Amino acid sequence: MNKYILAIDQGTTSSRALLFDDSFRIVGVGQHEFTQYFPDNGWVEHDAEEIWDTTLASCHDAIEAAGRHLGTPIDANDIAGIGITNQRETTVVWDRASGKPIANAIVWQDRRTADYCDGLRAAGHEPLVQEATGLLIDAYFSASKLRWLLDNVPAARTRADAGELAFGTVDSFLLWRLTGGKSHFTDATNASRTQLFNIASQEWDTRLLDLFTIPASLLPQVKDCASDFGKTDPSLFGAAIPIAGMIGDQQAAAFGQCCFEAGMAKSTYGTGCFLLMNTGADIVRSEHRLLSTVAYRLNGAASYAIEGSIFMAGATMQWIRDGLRLIDDAAASEALAIETGDDLSVYLVPAFTGLGAPYWDADARGALYGLTRDTGIKEVVTAGLLSVCYQTRDLVEAIRGDGATLDSLRVDGGMANNDWVMQKLADVLGCDVQRPTLVETTALGAAFMASLQLGLVDSLDSLAQGWQLDSSWQQVQTEEWRTRHYSGWLDAVARTRSSRPSKP
Repeated sequence: MNKYILAIDQGTTSSRALLFDDSFRIVGVGQHEFTQYFPDNGWVEHDAEEIWDTTLASCHDAIEAAGRHLGTPIDANDIAGIGITNQRETTVVWDRASGKPIANAIVWQDRRTADYCDGLRAAGHEPLVQEATGLLIDAYFSASKLRWLLDNVPAARTRADAGELAFGTVDSFLLWRLTGGKSHFTDATNASRTQLFNIASQEWDTRLLDLFTIPASLLPQVKDCASDFGKTDPSLFGAAIPIAGMIGDQQAAAFGQCCFEAGMAKSTYGTGCFLLMNTGADIVRSEHRLLSTVAYRLNGAASYAIEGSIFMAGATMQWIRDGLRLIDDAAASEALAIETGDDLSVYLVPAFTGLGAPYWDADARGALYGLTRDTGIKEVVTAGLLSVCYQTRDLVEAIRGDGATLDSLRVDGGMANNDWVMQKLADVLGCDVQRPTLVETTALGAAFMASLQLGLVDSLDSLAQGWQLDSSWQQVQTEEWRTRHYSGWLDAVARTRSSRPSKP
């Protein structure tokens, strides 16, 4: 009898579950969107209970869908294990006794702690934070969000000091719920995004706990990405299923793309855009405001990556669809872009929650530039798509500035299915763009981790041999075209920034 792997992919706008067979083919999918809360300017929250409910429903839907697809029911005894991947940095605090969150989760996009982070930088703390964590001080990461919850939820700090509360990124919260409160763990990749974890020593850093005033009792134990995380409560699926893999979503996508060697890079186009380049056993310290992070940890050994993060990618098109109502669905954007042509001089800078790497400007706000009387729907939509390409180039320029060479880029995520965007990405970057046959690389990375732990695969080499190319794109535009359009983008960003540097 085949043994399946259930991959939980808990994202920013939806919870998904995918069931993979022993050849890593998808046999069942479940997905449920959940509510986005915007209680104040720059604030973004999720209801962690809704995250749990949609995750559990997605798992059941995926199992049932697999049964229909295969023509025979699938039950818990057919599932060898579970891998979890998740939106990173999003911060949840819950009651250890009841498992109930004490407040809404504060999402990675949330900017409410930007002023506090500015104060830490002004006080000269960034060198310590960057040296220990590989991260810049920013509201993006979990530490300042956790401190805010402790200081603003009634009695939270007192209860935390008494050991009554638990903290985690979404992976830890789901694990707690899946195991009936028996497991309070995270993995090294998610820990590396909290701004409390020393990526060299692979331990929680007491200096940072003191800086952010975080009690150590809140924190989960940090494990390898492939590890024994416990078993599901039998009441959830009818039998106890081992939870054998855990990895943050962007690292999962890089792992699912088989970026196992130093110099290999992937870019995921989901709600945001996240470009990771594997740097092997070396922690590369960026001089261009990129992040150093843990790519994965196996058998106690960490592999590292350099990362650039863009806050708005798919979320920009979601805004164009739902906010402006210019299109009915994201798929319609490709036809409009084709109709627009290649010489668009309209620029959309999607700084709705500030700008991410390499600018890290929390006070920048979105803007449209270059509008003329004949600017219409198709131009605005196309500008939204191109903003993703230009922001990716910002990251690539920073990587190149740090001395790395990027000859090709593996892509995944929903927007990677847009062939027009992929061609423009190759044109704007001046490098090859490669899309695999399976673009569900985030879930695949979680499935890979669980399979390694369970002994269903024996090596990274065997996984790499299974990577298959679907399509690739090479630049077709001239260097003059690339320079002219990117210069227009840089000018638009400079106009948008809260301060105007001469270059990124």
